[in-house]
Amino acid sequence: MRTNALRLACVSMLLLLLAPTIQAQTKRIKRPRGSIGVSSADRFVRESFDLYDKVYRYESYAENGTPLSEDDINVLEYALDDVDGLLLSAPNVIADLDGAGALKQAKGVLQVNKAKKALRYCAETIPVLLAGSSNSEEESSETEESQGPTSETETSSGSGTENTEGSSNDPPITINTKYDFVPGDEILFTDDFAADFVGDFPAKWNTNGSGEVVTFGDESTKWLELSSGYGTLFVPDVTSLPEEYTIEFDVRTAGISRKTSSTARFRISLEENNGLRQTDNRVELSVSYPQYTANEARIYSRIKGQDPINNGLAAELREEQLQIHHYAIAVNKRRVRLWVNQKKLLDVPRALPETAIMNSVKLNIHTFKDGVERLFISNFKVAKGGLDLRRTLLNDGQVSTSGILFDSGSASIKPQSYGIIKQISQVLAQDKNMKLKIVGHTDSDGNDDTNLSLSKQRAAAVKQALVSIYGVDGSRLSTDGKGEQDPIADNSSAEGKAKNRRVVFIKE
Repeated sequence: MRTNALRLACVSMLLLLLAPTIQAQTKRIKRPRGSIGVSSADRFVRESFDLYDKVYRYESYAENGTPLSEDDINVLEYALDDVDGLLLSAPNVIADLDGAGALKQAKGVLQVNKAKKALRYCAETIPVLLAGSSNSEEESSETEESQGPTSETETSSGSGTENTEGSSNDPPITINTKYDFVPGDEILFTDDFAADFVGDFPAKWNTNGSGEVVTFGDESTKWLELSSGYGTLFVPDVTSLPEEYTIEFDVRTAGISRKTSSTARFRISLEENNGLRQTDNRVELSVSYPQYTANEARIYSRIKGQDPINNGLAAELREEQLQIHHYAIAVNKRRVRLWVNQKKLLDVPRALPETAIMNSVKLNIHTFKDGVERLFISNFKVAKGGLDLRRTLLNDGQVSTSGILFDSGSASIKPQSYGIIKQISQVLAQDKNMKLKIVGHTDSDGNDDTNLSLSKQRAAAVKQALVSIYGVDGSRLSTDGKGEQDPIADNSSAEGKAKNRRVVFIKE
């Protein structure tokens, strides 16, 4: 009797000592038993828990400061990609359950939700583990640097091929002359939120979540803040899209850091209609926003219940994502391309289906921490065209474009405009005898005289870019400005103003 009492007392004492440790551990999520009977849902649950089992074994690493081996890091980085792909497919799995019987639906929803919980655990845990590994590597690197260079190779400043003298024909280092995006020249939709009040949701958009127009400090630019959620959509009033079009907008962030999950994504979806549910046929382009590791650009297509494309490519965008950065998308029939600033991230020749027509654009962000990690968009524009301006100039002797953009109220050319200027330079390189007149135009905002002067300055800035960046002989170029005198659209709308802000190239 005394022996049993003593044993019970010892066990009780041991439990009291271990209680804090037990409470600190994450309770393991149990893998569901039995199958649902819907193949896509069963596969989703199985693959989710296979990933969960891989990640859970590292549960104590971060807390104990256990370093990751190179193999561990590879396992976790591959797991992150798989987690993201599965989370993207979750809405489709739920949709597949709609056609099952009531019992299968009930069982399926329970199991899928449990699997999503396991995936969320992975999405939160892996970044913490990898961030800890990166910090260790940085500390090691800093230690090595503090000891100074150890070989002649380390003190070498370059390969000997760098041109230190520079040249007037060299492009500025901030401009990638291989940038080949050409914006459409017929504005279909544009919104800079200038007509909306701060704190309101913009009038030309729809959502099933929440968002509001904001400003930053004394800046005049207005931004739409997007709220995070897998099913939260932000939809501009675009109801019909041609075969050839471009989409452009600016993005800025706040609060993203080394703790931001690699599953925190900004997604642009091309869909069949502008409803607040994802359509059966769609193509999604997305970019991740972590700061502890390189980013990923992913393309995913859902066509007739199948996923013919689901692929991610590594991209280094961490520095850009801490600043205002520019998205550009070009759709040319079935081909889809994506750039961020001047970096081309995706170029898929047969992304869009041959049969289904995509008539809307939908935006979504997910896995951003509420109230901490924030994302904003501005200067959203959809335009028809985006094809080769060179042929138009050669055939017609004139081409007009609203795709050469300038900073507000100035003649400073925005970097995303250089794809067009490059095309003009190629025409001049092909026809050595051609001379061009460059004419700037503005909208009607502001003073008439100011607009006239500004339009001339902008034409001169385009000429200077052709001369200094692309090596065109300046004697072949003349400039002029018309200000607001020759509008081609109604200046009472944002779309009309965007069309009137243009540069015209005329063969002389």
